Amino acid sequence: MSANQIPDSELLKRTLKDDEQALTELYRRRHGAVYRFALQMSGSIALAEDVTQEVFMVLMREGSSFDETRGSLNAFLLGIARNLVRQKCAREQFYVALDENAEDDRPVAEAQSANDPFDNLIRNETVESVRRAVLSLPARYREVVVLCDLQELSYAEVASLLGCAVGTVRSRLHRARALLVEKLKPAREDVAPAAMGSERCFA
Repeated sequence: MSANQIPDSELLKRTLKDDEQALTELYRRRHGAVYRFALQMSGSIALAEDVTQEVFMVLMREGSSFDETRGSLNAFLLGIARNLVRQKCAREQFYVALDENAEDDRPVAEAQSANDPFDNLIRNETVESVRRAVLSLPARYREVVVLCDLQELSYAEVASLLGCAVGTVRSRLHRARALLVEKLKPAREDVAPAAMGSERCFA
């Protein structure tokens, strides 16, 4: 069996037995997701790089606590990354919109219509404008958008990672998407006059 066919859980077992090749393969396979999560949560390249390195150091020390029945190793790594990002952001004040009480967790019906405005806006916006909008969300909403929509974890994995009910994850995600729709609308309205008579191309 080649290295890229070995399951994450087996690679972790070998890593914990000081198998450097297993650690190298695990890092190659999973460091990108960890880095993107940290960057999407903080907006800081330096912080994301630091967190990515530290996540795998923590994994070598505490990897024995991984429980495959509770979720994937990827989710476990993102859980470590989440704790490190929160610690660093609290210390270095990188977090944007940290007001945890700014919005409640009630579902927003407008974000769940058949013609979903969230999907429509995200499809047509530039990566940079979406990135800025996500960073401006309160932390609890930013987390669920990054984990569910960008990292594509299941609701169950995110609930386990955040220590809350699946219903709470769904509720926060609905609210986060509605907030993103509102944040992205002004940018589109500002460029509407300039787009009259011509077709706008988005990167």
